[in-house]
Amino acid sequence: MALQVQIKKNFGEFALNVDFETEGGCMGILGASGCGKSMTLKCIAGIEKPDEGRIVLNGRVLFDSSQKINLPVQQRRVGYLFQNYALFPTMTVEENLVIAMKGKKKDNLPKIEEQVQRFQLKGLEKHYPDQLSGGQQQRVALARMLLQQPEIIMLDEPFSALDEFLKATLQMEMLELIKGCQRDVLLVSHSRDEIFKFCDEMTIISDGKSILKEKKEDVFSNPRKMEAARLTGCKNISPIEKVGEYELLAKDWGIRLKTDEKISEDIRYVGIRGHRMYPAENENQENTMRTKAAGYAETPFENHYLFFNADYDKSEKLWWIQNKENFSAGGIEKMPAYMVFPKESLMLLT
Repeated sequence: MALQVQIKKNFGEFALNVDFETEGGCMGILGASGCGKSMTLKCIAGIEKPDEGRIVLNGRVLFDSSQKINLPVQQRRVGYLFQNYALFPTMTVEENLVIAMKGKKKDNLPKIEEQVQRFQLKGLEKHYPDQLSGGQQQRVALARMLLQQPEIIMLDEPFSALDEFLKATLQMEMLELIKGCQRDVLLVSHSRDEIFKFCDEMTIISDGKSILKEKKEDVFSNPRKMEAARLTGCKNISPIEKVGEYELLAKDWGIRLKTDEKISEDIRYVGIRGHRMYPAENENQENTMRTKAAGYAETPFENHYLFFNADYDKSEKLWWIQNKENFSAGGIEKMPAYMVFPKESLMLLT
């Protein structure tokens, strides 16, 4: 296992308590703003000191409170890409790269030239950061980081300040660079799309605590915890009352639902993603609700419908998301009269 993190740090009103391991490749840390994601990276890098716990990288102990081990930043061999890239504004690209290396400049020039070629920076060596595009700045920061020969690369919300077009372009570039770097990667983001795009595994942090670590496909298909379902984009979640081993009452929606999975005693919620529901062929289909339209919005590729249970006057709103064909227009009047909640798509949550 490449990285083991088990740390606690008390900030008064906020407490960090995370526990996870990586097995190589790219691990994503997903969580809302202020949940402790960036603080976790700072503790791994040695910028912040945990109150207690242990951090081990490839068998090397970086921090252990019980043994009073706390390696300085320079000895950890951890590459940390900050959100703003942290380039020195009064230094050229070449100078920003040179400063990352020990020894004489002339001895390091071959390695610097190798990174310049690798990151497509040829011709920009004498440019200053404010003369570079966002993508070029990011590549300089990555090149500088790799010259320090880190054992792991940590990316802290690397696309958060970019517009959508530039973000999409840089994400594709970053994917290729990560593959070529042959380093383990830890990516922090509040974007489930970024985590899914880049990562093999993911850890979810909520209110300072790591609540789930799984392969990304498993988290999205069966998040198991209510907080994890919300963070991965599920808009339809209701508390439940257990009716039978394979049947529940979704209390917010006023509907009894049959399940594929046996309902254990610790299950408190049911969730279903908006894409997973579909119009019923007839009102007698299993897990079918009579609907009442409540709202409509659209994107270029999807129709988004809000609806209630027409037979339950206290019903909370639900989302149904329909993929468009040929940019065809929808409209609230096209909301189906009956909607199926397929039992194989229901997520049982603690």
